[in-house]
Order: sequence, then structure tokens, then C-alpha cells
Amino acid sequence: MTLTRQDALHAAIGGSRVRRIEAAPCIAAPWLLVATAAMLAACASGPPASKEASSAVAEAPAAPNAQMQAVLDQLAAFGNEPTVNLSAPAARAQPALPDAMSALLQTRGRSTLPEVVARIENHLILGADATAMPVRVYWPPGDGPHPVLLYFHGGGWVLGDLEQGDAAARALNNAARAIVVAPQYRQGPEHRFPSAHGDAWVAYRWTLANAASFGGDPARVAVGGEGAGGNLAASVAIRARDERAPLPVHQLLVYPITDVGLDTPSHRQYIDTRPLGTRQLPWFFSQYLRSPIEGTDPAFSVLRTPDFAGLPAATVITAEIDPLRSQGQAYAERLRSAGVAVDYRNYAGVAHGFFGLGRVVDQANEAVLHAARGLRQAFGQP
Repeated sequence: MTLTRQDALHAAIGGSRVRRIEAAPCIAAPWLLVATAAMLAACASGPPASKEASSAVAEAPAAPNAQMQAVLDQLAAFGNEPTVNLSAPAARAQPALPDAMSALLQTRGRSTLPEVVARIENHLILGADATAMPVRVYWPPGDGPHPVLLYFHGGGWVLGDLEQGDAAARALNNAARAIVVAPQYRQGPEHRFPSAHGDAWVAYRWTLANAASFGGDPARVAVGGEGAGGNLAASVAIRARDERAPLPVHQLLVYPITDVGLDTPSHRQYIDTRPLGTRQLPWFFSQYLRSPIEGTDPAFSVLRTPDFAGLPAATVITAEIDPLRSQGQAYAERLRSAGVAVDYRNYAGVAHGFFGLGRVVDQANEAVLHAARGLRQAFGQP
């Protein structure tokens, strides 16, 4: 019997016992054993480590603050099966952090209605390989022309969708006073690397070409994203520089995945943490990559890009309780060392995925406002 996200949410709110999802066969299980060893080995010849990576001794995991812990407890109450035991479709059906936030709001007697924005429209555009790509556009008040943020949701190139990314998109739309364009790029295992990266590039070119038609300013387009979406945003900025296309005016990278390696201080510190631990990462890589060696391609592991000079200014945000923290910091350091203006901030006491939880986690609101300040500065707005 399969428990859907909606079933689990209803059960948790109603107080009835939450059924556990039966584990579907993990289609990439043999891949995982090979991938983990290969990816760990790849670290030895990987990119320069961050300043944080001076010690091989793992620190004790940090404790979530009370607000983050409440979300994690609610997520645990859904009784999700470990992702690594599931196929991608089964993993997508499980409740996620946005569902935990909604459940908490309901148990506290608060509205679960999303943050109000001026206007939203859903469109289809032609993606890479002539595939149809859904795009959701959020408008701020006024006639424009408005600056534009092309924002990619997270989910390890496998999970996540426009609905799960909706809260962050709405918050950034209002806080940055910008149009937000959110594409639903293709995901693995149905569509392997570089499908999502190709879709991200097509979405960027489409945004530049069509911004004026939907009230945007094509001269003020930024890119951003969370997790895998941060990786896509970084890859778009690098490709724009390399192909001498118009550069994004800014890149907002929220706990980005920047390298396939698994041997940084935060990887060692957060092996089995919720909602993301190091032990889960090979599962995501194996669903999107055809082989471990693809992960060493700088088009995927953007931290291995040979030259960071000439890239757009960046705001890089990481979460303390996140195996990706060290490589996000390392990416910020590589940008700064190449002369790129970088604003790096790590948020203590919160976990991977916190950015869209502003209704129940105060630091998510702080992070959104901080991100919006960097965007508004790049857009030339007060």
C-alpha cells in the first residue's frame, strides 16, 4: 500500500497513525555501491578544498533550533521510507518539507494559504531537445519593466517540482520586487545528465529573449536556485560567460550542490541527518548521472571549473545542518579568489531545505530578505 504526500499529510493532521510506504525496488542499487566508492575516490583528485576542510576529523552534528526541529519532527511523523530504498517515482510520492510546514500550520490553527503575489501564470515553452517545459511566472505589483529572477527548484535533479518550490518563489517575488520565472526542468532517471542542465540553459535564453514581452527587463536578469537548482544556476552563469552570451546580473546560490565528491567536513559531519544526509547523495547522483565519471565533468561539478574569473557577483547561502555546506562555502571562496564579488552567509541551527519554510522558521525569512537585498542591489533598486 503506497502512502501519497496528501494521504500522509491528512493522516498526520488528523492524528491517525501514519502508514509506512512499502519500499519499491531501488532501480539503481548496484550503481550505488560502485558510485559511492568511485565518488569518494574522485574527491582525492577533486577541486581545491575550502578553508573549512583543514581537518579530517568530523565534528559532532549541530542541533537544530526549536523551529527547525518542529519541522523535522513533523516530517518524521509522516513515516517516510528512506529515499535510498525507493525508486524515483516512489520517492517523489512521499511527503516533503513543504508538507511538514503545511501540517504544522494546520495543527497550530494557522492558514495554509500561500503568500499572496500580484499575479501568477503557467506556460509551456520549448525546452532542450524540443521537449515541452512548464514554466511558472510570478509578477510583482506595477507595470514594469521589472527585473527578472530565473529560479530553479531543488530536489537533487530527481525530486522537487514547481509546487514544492512555490513558497520560495513567492517570497523572492515579493522581497526582491522582481518577476520570478520558475521552470520545471527534466529530471532523472527518466532524463539523464545533461538534460536538466540543457533545460536550464534554454530557460535562460528564453527569459532573455522574452522578458520584455511579459513586463520584464532583459538587461536585468539574475539566476538562482536551491540545491540542485543552485547547481543549475551556477552552470548557466558559467556557460553564459564561456559562450559570450549576456551574463546574468547576479547569481543566488542557496545550499548549492557544487561537486560530486563526498569527503568534506560537512559530508563527514552529517552522514545520516534529516532531511538530507551524505548517505543519500549517491542515490541522487545515480538517478541523474549515467556513470560516476560523468560527475567529474565541470559542467556538473561546477566547483571543478578551471577559471572563475568574469562570473557574475553572487549571494551564496548555506545551512549549518547540511552535508552540502562545505562545498557551498568552497564555491564562494573560489569565486572570491577569482575577483568575483561574493556575499556568503551560513545560517546556524537550520537544515537543508529551510529556505522555503518562512511560515514556520524565522531564519528562512531572514535568508530570503538577505537574498533579496543582494538581488535588488544587482538590479539597481533601493
